[in-house]
Amino acid sequence: MNAPVQLPFEQTQLLQVAPQLRELLSQGVIHRVRTAVGDDAWLITGYDLVRDLLTDERLGRSHPHPDTAARIGESALFGGPLGEFTTEQADHARMRVLLQPHFSPKHLHQLRPRVETLTVGLLDELAEHGPPADLHAMLAEPLPILVICELLGVPYADRDQFRAWTQAAGNITDRTRSEQGLAELFSYGMGLVARKRREPGDDVISRLCATEGVSDVEAAGLSMALLFAGHETTVVQIGLGALLLLTAPGQWQALHDNPRLLRTAIEEILRAPGKGGGGIPRYARTDFEIHGVTIQTGDLLLLDNGAANHDPTAFPDPDRLDITRRAPAHLSFGHGRRYCIGAPLARIELHTVFAGLIPRFPNMRLATDIEQLRTRRDVLTGGLVELPVTW
Repeated sequence: MNAPVQLPFEQTQLLQVAPQLRELLSQGVIHRVRTAVGDDAWLITGYDLVRDLLTDERLGRSHPHPDTAARIGESALFGGPLGEFTTEQADHARMRVLLQPHFSPKHLHQLRPRVETLTVGLLDELAEHGPPADLHAMLAEPLPILVICELLGVPYADRDQFRAWTQAAGNITDRTRSEQGLAELFSYGMGLVARKRREPGDDVISRLCATEGVSDVEAAGLSMALLFAGHETTVVQIGLGALLLLTAPGQWQALHDNPRLLRTAIEEILRAPGKGGGGIPRYARTDFEIHGVTIQTGDLLLLDNGAANHDPTAFPDPDRLDITRRAPAHLSFGHGRRYCIGAPLARIELHTVFAGLIPRFPNMRLATDIEQLRTRRDVLTGGLVELPVTW
């Protein structure tokens, strides 16, 4: 096998798969790579193999020797192993049991009207502001923050503060900054838990605090994990989704003319961004062999769901945005028992945004060349810095 390929790949065009990754996709489904911090890993790129390994009990997020484990970056939150090796599966099962009721279809159905009301308010502000406007700052960023604040019971007035901490925690280039952000976020969570113990409300943090056997530390940790994941990723998805629809010929107009296509359109804009060269980290819990390659205990595997979403054997013409596409389920939210618990909420937000935005602004278009757009390269979730539009 050839020498390891260095990550991250250079992405020459926004939304497009990096040329080096495209070449790897044509060569096979498992590749030796070196992470951004110089550690060896295996990059898994094929749709079928990524999907299978996402449910493989021989892989996990913990490591038997975490201090010496390979890392993907400097983030204290996601750069290396998480959890206790001996109790990981039981700990994960407990977390799902505690959180699943708060993301049940019944509970989220009750939240939908509030998401719609919040979206209408932001669209009113956008219309009043007039063109040109930054769609990222006026819609993609504030809506997920408003929603997660209401769901968790976090004061929206604290948004600038906790957003700074979540972005610091997700920093992939500065370990010290990431650790400080994570510590500040946890301290903030402990304060919220203490407040909810005294004055409970109708929100997730209050209900966690009222659950028998849940300590302050566990309630704060779970709540702040939800706060991070519940807004950071959806901010990115709304921004990239809007950009995809605005730059793919005819797709914005097609949704305006036929709103019934929105369901498949949402799945397509979740699949289509040309991410790759990273994905979901897992550590081997035992030795095993896949596709003729021997994986050893402790090896780092990067299950590249972005690359898998562009596997032409699963998605014909994968680089084309097609809002009518009928294809296997994308892997943007993972698969199996670790499937993203907040995926239904993200879909509600995306559906509500585009169901309101497109008919309200049928002539919306980019106010700059796509080559001028900037992306976040220092944080785990990435995403756009701004999205200038006009109409």
